[in-house]
Amino acid sequence: MTGRLMLLDTASLYFRAFYGVPDRFESPDGRPVNAVRGLLDMIAKLVAAYEPTHLIACWDDDWRPQWRVDLIPSYKAHRVVEPHDAGPDAEEVPDRLEVQVPVIREALGVLGIRIAGCAEHEADDVIGTLATVSDLPTDVVTGDRDLFQLVDDARGVRVIYTGRGMSNLDDVTAGTIAERYGIGPAQYADFAVLRGDASDGLPGVAGVGEKTAATLLTTHENLAGILRAAEAGAGMSAGVRAKILAAADYLAVAPRVVEVVRDLDVSPEPSRISAPDDAAVAALAARWSLGDRAARAAAALAARA
Repeated sequence: MTGRLMLLDTASLYFRAFYGVPDRFESPDGRPVNAVRGLLDMIAKLVAAYEPTHLIACWDDDWRPQWRVDLIPSYKAHRVVEPHDAGPDAEEVPDRLEVQVPVIREALGVLGIRIAGCAEHEADDVIGTLATVSDLPTDVVTGDRDLFQLVDDARGVRVIYTGRGMSNLDDVTAGTIAERYGIGPAQYADFAVLRGDASDGLPGVAGVGEKTAATLLTTHENLAGILRAAEAGAGMSAGVRAKILAAADYLAVAPRVVEVVRDLDVSPEPSRISAPDDAAVAALAARWSLGDRAARAAAALAARA
């Protein structure tokens, strides 16, 4: 098999579209469609710029799985908000976005883009599995830094990071991670565990920031090595050792929360890009007042078919 696979962290993209595209576009039935339009523009840009041959829209069948919450109750807890309090970091879907999700799924279907999800798992886990089992070089499109743990230069797996916006896409490789954090991709999950991540409700180790986390991983390779050194009282200052030991209960469970699952029962096929049906695309655009957005996405896909 030859080509390149692109995996979309779909919710990450349509949330960004919802908050980035003016909320003035509506379908004939009064339904907002700004997120749909924005996502279609993103797909058109990504396909044209990165030229994948295969494309999968990965889906959050469960954006806050109970098994992760059981391990760390604060996991994404702050994102469980009332719709009127929602913002770009929330995943409790605002009403005006929620009504667009079925249209997004319909649009992906018309464009021939496969949607892949798995019960009790996040899109991150679906992405982790597909990036691991695919025989193709793979681009992971996301605004979630946790997926940096999947980067693998040897297998051609990189992250197209959208955290700075679609006009400032970041191609994240092992070199990028080394330059920014001083660690390798295989160490990133342990790095995130130590540092913590307020956006995911992960407390981290109190008093351990990015610099200390990177130093510990450079010295001891991984979290297991850090814990062994702390227990032995060697290879770190007394202050850092005390912080690691005080966080022992958290460190016993956090890796399972942060590490993406890589062995779900999700197949990478069928996902080859094909030319969408022009009549179906035109009907979709007319039904939901999408303007030329659907046609642009369809044209980008047809060029890669």
